[in-house]
Amino acid sequence: MSELLPHPVTGTPYPSPVPPGTGWPDDPASATTPVARTPSAVRRLTHTDDLAELDARVSVCSACPRLVRWREDVARDKRASFADQPYWGRPIAGWGAPTTGAGGAGEEARLVIVGLAPAANGGNRTGRVFTGDSSGDWLFASLHRVGLATRPTSVHAGDGQRLVGARMVAAVRCAPPANKPTVAERDTCAPWINRELALLAPTARVVVALGGYGWDAALRALAGAGYVVPRPKARFGHGAAVSVVRESHEVTLLGCYHPSQHNTFTGRLTPAMLDEVFARARDLAGLTP
Repeated sequence: MSELLPHPVTGTPYPSPVPPGTGWPDDPASATTPVARTPSAVRRLTHTDDLAELDARVSVCSACPRLVRWREDVARDKRASFADQPYWGRPIAGWGAPTTGAGGAGEEARLVIVGLAPAANGGNRTGRVFTGDSSGDWLFASLHRVGLATRPTSVHAGDGQRLVGARMVAAVRCAPPANKPTVAERDTCAPWINRELALLAPTARVVVALGGYGWDAALRALAGAGYVVPRPKARFGHGAAVSVVRESHEVTLLGCYHPSQHNTFTGRLTPAMLDEVFARARDLAGLTP
């Protein structure tokens, strides 16, 4: 077991990676949560109608050996600037509405935000998707400006941040080396997001996809969740929109440039551009600013 270090918010000491059910803020799992160790086990364990249970099973998945090694190596070795912190070092479950204990404020999840994967020293450290790196800083600041987050920053699980009628999810739940999961890893992980979108179908109105990978992943996941998606595949672009339908229930997919350092440093994505997409998503979802 690695050295015990204090959680930045609660001060409770944890090893890295964090064992399930040991009290980490918003940890959805317990010590008895079943663990998927193969692709077939992932498919089997998605068979639940309980979103909280799905989150728990996601958060202990060990089906991709390369990703398990990488996320845990990063958690143990740590970036120097975070050497005094414990690292989550596990897969990242969806976060936000409707589960109040995992970041929602009690509302239905009308808006779903889809990204690629957690960052090695971001979500893999903090235990919350899109949290702890510069991309998350941009994303949460925008969500707060348009009324979809209660605070302008998201620094760590347990910091009091809440989403309003929105939920965040990564297509691949473990931090991959060089931010590039393999096709096999992507496909192994896909049943998790497919089932999550299926469970959110009764309330979801809008999906915002971050970047081209997020767009492709969202289209695949929506199809996997039973939506009829357009053929040929709709092309990604900032502000691009396409409608998908599941049993007469329509969802609008919106494209947004990923708030990566490359895009934000070069000006390809500005705060105003990000706000415009999320304000549009908010309005389409019927959420009051």
